[in-house]
Amino acid sequence: MWIGFAVLAAVCFGLRGILYHAASKLPLSRTVLLCGTFTMGAIVSLAAAVLSGQTWTLSALVGIQMGLFSFIANASMFKGFEVGKASLVAIITALPPVLVVVLAYLFWNESLNGYQLAAFVVIVAGILLIRYSNDLAAGNWQGAQWALLALLMFAGNDLSGSWSTKLGAPLFPTLFYMFAAGAVCFALWWAKDIRNEAASASQAQARIAARETDGSGAESFDARGEAGEASGLRSGEQAGAASREYDACAVPLAAASDAVREAESNTDAPGKARETDASVEVRESLGGRPWTARRTFGAGMLVGLTNAAGMMLIVTAFGYGKAGLVSAVTALNVLIVLLYTRFVVKERFTRLEIAGMAGAFCGIVLLRLLGG
Repeated sequence: MWIGFAVLAAVCFGLRGILYHAASKLPLSRTVLLCGTFTMGAIVSLAAAVLSGQTWTLSALVGIQMGLFSFIANASMFKGFEVGKASLVAIITALPPVLVVVLAYLFWNESLNGYQLAAFVVIVAGILLIRYSNDLAAGNWQGAQWALLALLMFAGNDLSGSWSTKLGAPLFPTLFYMFAAGAVCFALWWAKDIRNEAASASQAQARIAARETDGSGAESFDARGEAGEASGLRSGEQAGAASREYDACAVPLAAASDAVREAESNTDAPGKARETDASVEVRESLGGRPWTARRTFGAGMLVGLTNAAGMMLIVTAFGYGKAGLVSAVTALNVLIVLLYTRFVVKERFTRLEIAGMAGAFCGIVLLRLLGG
């Protein structure tokens, strides 16, 4: 039974990843988007808790721990992609199932039999093949510390979800606390960004005022130009940060995003990037109007529906199956994103991706046939 819930969770997280992938090409704030995502999760979980009449017990407070783990994991992963090599960060952050298996054994004596261990190895090997990039240099370890922190936090989130089922915590109140904690963290980050932008604008205005008091029209004009350029660079940096950020709250989507970036780097003429038809369609359909904070927050709430459904399914799967196996199967959400890049973005699979997909699929079949 657990494998069915885990596969459905992977599908939901894969759909969420597709939406994040589309959003990564737009000039919007990922912090605001994730705040909306977690806020919708809290609303859906609260409504489900009220309608189902579940009891709000102290054990449900483990959801706060889950929310903090999820927030730190995504913040660390973003920092790793920002300062380090995407392929290295992707491989490290693909390993939570391995850590979950080890820690679940140490904490709860959850061991895998020989068949389960073989299927687990096949699935994890498939995931690593999908994430592997040929440009990974052994000597380039920039961002590895952030990736390791993200790995620990993603594993901690999975273990916390499994722990909540062992405590008998009610599902919907637990998820409400998780999403509420994450929403508060991202809201605080959003507020910090607003303060930083306001401080930068004030400094620019102060420089303009100081130059204008000198009585030089030319210097005043230059100061305005400098302020405008700084504002443009700041906006460009925010858009670039949004495009570099990957799937938060679960397994990162480096393999799919790298494939899209590689396709867009092909040029038909010097200095002119070639866009795929799907990229143009996404840009024109979603990027026609400016992405204000309100619009970005609303888009995040839409993504939150898939995230909430995925969390409900994965926590339910933890209640029936072993934490390491559930974590490994759910990590296959990257396959959904790869299928999206193949049939929508029209990108070809590499040989390693095909091998990884085949291996992961074989691992699922083994688990099913052997009664995992």
